[in-house]
Amino acid sequence: MPVISMEHIELDERGVARIAGSRSRVVNVVLDTRNGLTPQEIHRQYPHLSLSQIHAALAYYYDHEPEIDAEIERELREVETLRAQAPGPMRDEVLSRLIRSAPERQDT
Repeated sequence: MPVISMEHIELDERGVARIAGSRSRVVNVVLDTRNGLTPQEIHRQYPHLSLSQIHAALAYYYDHEPEIDAEIERELREVETLRAQAPGPMRDEVLSRLIRSAPERQDT
């Protein structure tokens, strides 16, 4: 098992990896990088996160890649299920509310 520094990463009561001192999830940083953002661009988008916190989130991801990838897949399936169940124009409102209200999905 790899040894990692947990200085910048903490697990919440649900076992979700978050950047210490924030509500930002490691998954959010991973998704931002998958969408083409560099750590510097992520820092500009979320100035409350330091570059070291962002890099720590990426290091945590690489040390726990299968678990984080599974979490991402579960969330994508959940969104698709909600999208399929929501009727027409209301679908966007439901998804918007879900993103705003779910604590594990919010960044501050």
